[in-house]
Amino acid sequence: MLRFALLPALLLLTVPAACRQPTPAAQAAEPHFPTLTGRVVDQADLLSPQVEARLAAQSEAVEREIGPQYVIVTVSSLHGLAIEDYGVKLGRRWGIGSKARNDGLLLIVAPHENVARIEVGYGLEKRVTDAFAARVMREKMVPRFKAGDFPGGIEAGSAELVRRLRSKQTDREIAVEDRMVI
Repeated sequence: MLRFALLPALLLLTVPAACRQPTPAAQAAEPHFPTLTGRVVDQADLLSPQVEARLAAQSEAVEREIGPQYVIVTVSSLHGLAIEDYGVKLGRRWGIGSKARNDGLLLIVAPHENVARIEVGYGLEKRVTDAFAARVMREKMVPRFKAGDFPGGIEAGSAELVRRLRSKQTDREIAVEDRMVI
């Protein structure tokens, strides 16, 4: 059974922090990123073709209807990097989101390291807040991950992210809902 502890917009196993820190060699070397092959990149082979197709259609609809580019990625290894560093580097490497609007969104799952992260471009931070991302992980993803249902956790988390992106709420309403200081 997997044991997860939640941090804002970040999901980590309850492993001592020293064990999660990237090694100096890993920090210096550029990790081997998967190739961006579509809206869903399932390098860790967690998703059936049907689930992958549903997630890809959802991502495509979001981009077509409202603009932000949303990509879901599962990776077989973070290559010794902290998931925060891996996510930022991967997003930059792939060029997720509009450069002008900085509206990329990545849902990253690294099952072998038992970590996941929702990486949000600056242009979406008022819509997909850290508090919201943490709640999505805590309530929608982690329970399914703990039960060994990675596809279900990814689909549930993705559905919540898409719901928020499509929301007609104002930034102020979102801040109130997410109990943020305004």
